[in-house]
Amino acid sequence: QVQLVESGGGLVQSGDPLRLSCTSSRALSTFRLMAWYRQAPGKQRELVAVSRNAGTTDYAESTLGRFRMYRDDGERTWYLQMVRLMPEDTAVYYCHAQDYATQAYWGQGTLVRVGS
Repeated sequence: QVQLVESGGGLVQSGDPLRLSCTSSRALSTFRLMAWYRQAPGKQRELVAVSRNAGTTDYAESTLGRFRMYRDDGERTWYLQMVRLMPEDTAVYYCHAQDYATQAYWGQGTLVRVGS
């Protein structure tokens, strides 16, 4: 069973940066894609960023230029670097992965709260 463990959430002020981490119990090369989702209070879960092993990374329009997803294969970890955070970025952030057998895995979620 693959485990994804997130860390890095917290309370920050508008304009601050924050970095989230997602560490996998399995090598990142076994995943077809890795992603970050978020769910704000009263809203549906939405895709924030997705990175495919083919080499492409896509971002939600609302995060373009502010969020960057990258990986460290040696640490079996991928990251979401966020800058210029805004109150509307407040949400529980989840990491997600799919392997080549199309099995899907989720982290436990980490809360990011941005004060105005």
